[in-house]
Amino acid sequence: MGPLRKGKYVKLIIAAIKPFKLEEVREALTTLGVRGMMVTEIKGFGSQSGHTEIYRGAEYAVNFVPKVKLEIVVADAMADQVVETIASTAKTDKIGDGKIFVLDVQQAVRVRTGELNDDAI
Repeated sequence: MGPLRKGKYVKLIIAAIKPFKLEEVREALTTLGVRGMMVTEIKGFGSQSGHTEIYRGAEYAVNFVPKVKLEIVVADAMADQVVETIASTAKTDKIGDGKIFVLDVQQAVRVRTGELNDDAI
């Protein structure tokens, strides 16, 4: 594979958002220059604490609500702008709009080339 090339620091941004906001958020991030993301359908709860529904005449608790989890690795310098873009685009002003977490990434490697960190994204 040859010598690994070092890049600059990167951040992992994890966002849980409402599913119907996914395409709008993806478009906004693409416009910003984000080149990739991982998307997972998840269930979760926060302040909403679920809700109740009626099924065949009986009321039952739905403890988890559907969300979409985005995982995006970006150069450190871009992280704040990505967080702000996700927050403003995903916001509906209603409970359950989601959460965003930012973590330091120790190392990112592009498998094909061996490039590291921001060079790998």
